[in-house]
Amino acid sequence: MQEDNLNEIEEALNAKQRMAKKMAMRKNKAKIAIAKKKNAKRLKNPEKLKKSAKKKARDIIAKKIMKGKDKKDMSYAQRNALEKRLDKKKGAIAKLAKKIKPKVKMADKERVAKARAKKK
Repeated sequence: MQEDNLNEIEEALNAKQRMAKKMAMRKNKAKIAIAKKKNAKRLKNPEKLKKSAKKKARDIIAKKIMKGKDKKDMSYAQRNALEKRLDKKKGAIAKLAKKIKPKVKMADKERVAKARAKKK
């Protein structure tokens, strides 16, 4: 099941899927906000840290490929092409994710400390 979710995230969405996701997010925004608030004071588990590190590594490599362009300014076709190029670099992404995982863990600890201090 976890692999299915991971593959689902990595695949590019078409226009119909994007609109469906938009409507689902709009429908559940209150639940999502409550969950975010609740999770702000909790440390991420190792699996989520790994996922965060992988996402950050993917973003770093995407920035190198885009050469300073902003992803928001790209067309959907260009974004799909970028996703396909990133799919070919899974090995490099995994290697970089492993390398930056300690930094992600420290950032998570700082985030939780900040959230907990805010309450007091």
